[in-house]
This record gives sequence, C-alpha cells and structure tokens, in this order.
Amino acid sequence: MTTQEILLRAKEAAPLLRSASEAEKNNYLHAMADCLVEHTEKILEANEQDVAAARGTVSDVMIDRLKLTPERIKAMAEGIRQVADLPDPVGRVITKTQRPNGLVIEKISVPLGVVAIIYESRPNVTSDAAALTLKSGNACVLRGGKEAFRSANAVTNALREGLQRQGASPDLVQLIQDTTRQSANELMKAVGLVDLLIPRGGAGLIRACVENATVPCIQTGTGICHIYVDESADLQEALKIIENAKTSRPSVCNAEEVLLVHKNIASTFLPMLKTHLVDDRIAAGKQGVELRLCPAAAEIIDGIPAGEEDFDTEFLDYILAVAVVEDTAAAVSHIAAHSTGHSEAILTRTKEHADAFTQAVDSAAVYVNASTRFTDGGEFGLGCEMGISTQKLHARGPMGLEEMTAYKYVIHGDGQIR
Repeated sequence: MTTQEILLRAKEAAPLLRSASEAEKNNYLHAMADCLVEHTEKILEANEQDVAAARGTVSDVMIDRLKLTPERIKAMAEGIRQVADLPDPVGRVITKTQRPNGLVIEKISVPLGVVAIIYESRPNVTSDAAALTLKSGNACVLRGGKEAFRSANAVTNALREGLQRQGASPDLVQLIQDTTRQSANELMKAVGLVDLLIPRGGAGLIRACVENATVPCIQTGTGICHIYVDESADLQEALKIIENAKTSRPSVCNAEEVLLVHKNIASTFLPMLKTHLVDDRIAAGKQGVELRLCPAAAEIIDGIPAGEEDFDTEFLDYILAVAVVEDTAAAVSHIAAHSTGHSEAILTRTKEHADAFTQAVDSAAVYVNASTRFTDGGEFGLGCEMGISTQKLHARGPMGLEEMTAYKYVIHGDGQIR
C-alpha cells in the first residue's frame, strides 16, 4: 500500500474514533496490549532479524535501543494498559465563561485528527505512539526506520489485530511500508491529510522535518543534557546521580552528555569522578566512560582534551564532556550557549543556588538533586510519551495525552445577535 493510500485510510478512520466513548477506547487499548503479548514470539523473531542486520553497522548502545526481549514486550503492553487507566483527555471543559449578554462560552479539548510519527530504531515507540494517539481520539500513521522495520511491522500487526477484535477500524493504526526518504518527505508535505507530524529521533531527522515540513511539526528528542555540580553538593550523592544519568542507558535523549563542575571543588571532585566512572567501572567489567576535558579539567585528571564540538554533541554513548566553571551563573551561561533545551540538573545543598538555576535555565525539564533520566512520560505519570518536545509552542517536555489534543470553542446562546 502506498503512503498516500495509508494517509487517506487514516483520514477516513479518524472521525470514527472521535465519537468513541472512553470505555470503548479503553477496550481497544486492552485488546491491543493483549495481542502484543500473544504475538511475543513473532515480534521477537522479526526483531532478531533486525538486530542481526544492524550488528556491525551501528554501535552496541544503538543495538540496545533496537533490541526487544520478552520483558520489554511485556513492558510495552503494560504501557498501553497504563494509558488506558488514565483519564480521557477528550471532551474536557478547559474553561467556561458567561458573557454579559448571556452567551456561555466553553473551551473544550478535542482530538487533533491524524497524527504522523517518524521515528528511528526504537520499536517500543510503535506501541507508545499508537496507545497515546488512540486514547486521545486520533488516528496514527507510523513511519519507522529501516533498521527496525521488521520489528515495527510485527508490533503494528499485533496492535491492528487487537483493534479488529473489538470491532474498530485497523486503519486507526498504520505503518508506512516504504522506508525510503520519499515516504518521510510525503508525510512532511501531506497538507490536508496530516494534522500533526512528530519526528522522534536524532538531530538530523528533526532538522529535516523542521526545515522541510509544510504540515504542523513538533521538535522532539535531541538532548544535550547538562548536570552542574555546585560547590555545596553532596559529592558522593553527585557521583551516584551522574553515573545514573550517563550510564544507565546512554543511548536515550535524557542521558547526560555534559558535566559542569564548580571550580572550588574541581580538584577534589574530578579525581573522584574519574575513579568512579572510569577505573572502578572497568575493574568491575563494565564499560568505562570516556571523559573529554576542558583545559582546566585536564590539569586535574587524565582524559581526552575536549574538541570544539564536544560541548555541542549528543554522544548517545559512554562519553562525557567535562568543564570547570566559575559559579552557578557561569553554569547557566554555559547551558544557555550549548543546551538543546531538553533536561538540565543542579546538584547543590544551597537553596539560593537551586532557585537561581531553576529560574534561569530555559529547558523543558530542570532538576534539583536528581538524575536527568527521569524526563520520561512514564516517570512523569503520563503512561508513556510521544517524545520529549524541546520547543515551546503547543507542547513542551514529555508529550502525553493532554499534548495530543487541541481545543475548540462551543458557545451556547438563547437568541443573541450582534
């Protein structure tokens, strides 16, 4: 089926979901989750083919993003069920006012219509996106990367079977079969067929969509996330947080890429950091973190001198750029110059410094004494997410159900004329 045919089917199916009750949508979602688990073997077989084809062509951390396990499929199904348990975002009366002339004006949440998602090598995005779009009353058109096509196709087939079991149109969830750039370009320019385009992937994908799309588009994903260790930080706690933010899953967008350290503690903390992230991890048989150091940091510990691009790079790997800064204000300035607006953190025991940091840093998520890895729809209580929006219009941060709706005004009168 061509991309155009898929979009036309989605456009035709979307109004059917707009009038579905909350109970009906929840039944669809539970059936989709059940089918996902039932099809575990087929999905894993398809995923094994994707992983085998990708091995040797991408890094190990990217293989980790691509790989599915029975546990991950169960988690995907559980994510769908969690979305079903959330309140219906459609039909909410956001505001209600009565004018002096007696008109009653309601602002009511409504579905967007057809949502297209372009994503790369994470098969779990397939089920997350389908669940959120369906619960919010939208049809979704998925376009995965060629590296994960077999996996995404198997997941999509399971989800569509769940819809059919409940008597719903399977065209509410569709996967583009063409994995060439042509299909991505068609989605970007499908005016009248796509109501919102969400690119979820690397900087190149997002840039291509933002520069070329003629349909509404949300920027998501790219995360050059910073952690600043203030002079009053608990240094042992800081090591724990930094290791989690950098190494728990370095291939995701909320992983830390840059560490900033106050100059007054640099000579004490940086040797602790190197021991913890490099020496101890290697001794324990784990992947050590490659430290790319500014000149001041390089005078204190061994590492690789940071290049011009290292503080502007989303490594998605066991690599951490490290800089020594004068104070909180300097940390804020550094973040303003290099951040992608995703997630930043300050580690401090000084409330004034924490307040100054959270007020001045202009990112979607700003943390005090916690890992940036919490920037995630599930961790924020949204069930799952469509992506992390790093822009400011319509949606910002983890995009859950509320961000998948628009609104309209409904006005009640009793004969008023103007």
